[in-house]
Amino acid sequence: MKWIVAIALAASLGSMGPALAQGRDSLGSGWAEQQEEARRCVQTGRCMPLPRILEIIRQQTPGRQLDAGLEQAGGRAVYRVRWAADGGRRIDYLVDAQSGAILQAEGR
Repeated sequence: MKWIVAIALAASLGSMGPALAQGRDSLGSGWAEQQEEARRCVQTGRCMPLPRILEIIRQQTPGRQLDAGLEQAGGRAVYRVRWAADGGRRIDYLVDAQSGAILQAEGR
């Protein structure tokens, strides 16, 4: 549970730097190294804060966040969010970090 709060805090304060450029999975090992990069991304306006991204998802699919992270996909910063939808379904979202557009949802 602590790591979910840490990611949410980093992303809500929080750049696409070397860790993101390397394309590491933000939900796998090494996520802690990306927290400062996420913070800078939000502070510079290149990324929306994670709470805003979660609200966008919540409007489409009621439920709650399981975990989330910021990573690089297709040349842009994206949030990867694992979501527990009402009714018990798990949905993995990819959301454009700058615009908030949902790029992909798997597990519907």
